[in-house]
Amino acid sequence: MIRDLSPSSTGTGAARAPARERPLHVVRRSLTAFAGLGERPGTPLLGSARKVWVRRLPYAFAALLTTVLMPVGVHNLGENYGMPAAPAGLLGVAQTLPLLIAVVRPLAAWWVIFSADVLCAVLLAASPQTQPWPWPPAAIMGYLALMVVLSQRESRRTLGSVWAATGVVGILLEPLTPRGNDNTWMLLFVLSGMVLLVGVILRERGDARRKLREQETISEAERSRRTLLEERARIARELHDVVAHHMSVITVQADSAPYRMEGIPPQAREEFAAIATTARESLAEMRRLLGVLRSAEAERDTGPEKAPQPGLDEIPRLVEATIRAGVPVGLEMADGPVAPEPAVALSAYRIVQEALANVVRHAPGARTLVAVVPSPDGTTLTVQIFNGPPPIPSAAWETSGTGHGLVGMRERVRLVEGSLTTGPLPDGGFLVTARLPLPRPLPTDKDANSS
Repeated sequence: MIRDLSPSSTGTGAARAPARERPLHVVRRSLTAFAGLGERPGTPLLGSARKVWVRRLPYAFAALLTTVLMPVGVHNLGENYGMPAAPAGLLGVAQTLPLLIAVVRPLAAWWVIFSADVLCAVLLAASPQTQPWPWPPAAIMGYLALMVVLSQRESRRTLGSVWAATGVVGILLEPLTPRGNDNTWMLLFVLSGMVLLVGVILRERGDARRKLREQETISEAERSRRTLLEERARIARELHDVVAHHMSVITVQADSAPYRMEGIPPQAREEFAAIATTARESLAEMRRLLGVLRSAEAERDTGPEKAPQPGLDEIPRLVEATIRAGVPVGLEMADGPVAPEPAVALSAYRIVQEALANVVRHAPGARTLVAVVPSPDGTTLTVQIFNGPPPIPSAAWETSGTGHGLVGMRERVRLVEGSLTTGPLPDGGFLVTARLPLPRPLPTDKDANSS
């Protein structure tokens, strides 16, 4: 069998061809990008501003500059340089009219204006007039205005190439300087470089500030999210004790029922055993979940909380401790017994605790009233903490908080399906109102008979 070992059959030639074409492709792409041939209309100068008049300001400035420089440039070329009217008009238009598109296509506008400036300099080389050359004054003003727009849109490499092209063309035109004319290529070269440098510095400074604001926004969102997760984990740890107590009671009752009750059939014994087993498994799963929520550092430093969780009975002690801290607090509670669910009682206590802590931190000495009363129909427990303005506005211990307090209140209220209202008062005080559900009373025999 004869094998074809030609470069086309082995693929070596096909592999080498792209390798040879790759540098040419890079050069072609670089020249195209620098020439602005592939440039698409980007975000206009000041296009990201919020106010409409700020976004339209570059267009108005470009229109004003074009309206002023075009007749001045045409008149200057015709009267002072002695150029015929037709070429003077065409060159004057070509040197200024592209400023209108420089707001969205600055590099393409630079190519048109720069080419017109070079052509104008070549035509004026034979002018006997003693005028600035190769760049007339109107051309210098338009070129510097274009440099401002370029510095806000293009990369450093492109700006360096534009500045270098300005200097190289000036050097090449140096031998053509008419006798007695003032050469202005060095003036334009220096001024354009200064404008580009200042423009790049201002742009990068603005970009740095914008990125810093974006990072601050992201950090604030992450901080809020972390605060919310921390509060949820803390609430879950506290509710663990409440739920674990009930689960433990179920387990003990199910295990001891066969010994406390005589004559229980075997099927009932098996049911009680299954209930106890399920309760123990549920308790173990809940403790395992709590281990995930509790950080290793908290477990190592403080260990699991073994003290019973507080409820409505502990609120008077909490108020007394706040009074000893120097805050005049009044307390209003229901005269009769109130039996909320453990989670509701714990939420009410924590809401009062956090609200009083905020008063101590942010409004020490402010008159405060705490009210924990049920609604007339007995379906809602209203927890309200009102504090007036501090006696001395500058006496606050803390002017900023971590944001944990209100987040924790909202999470606790959401957990028990209640509602929360917080906000400042017109006189400078603050009001916190939480409405927590109460269990509906069981119908009594009297109610059943009356129905």
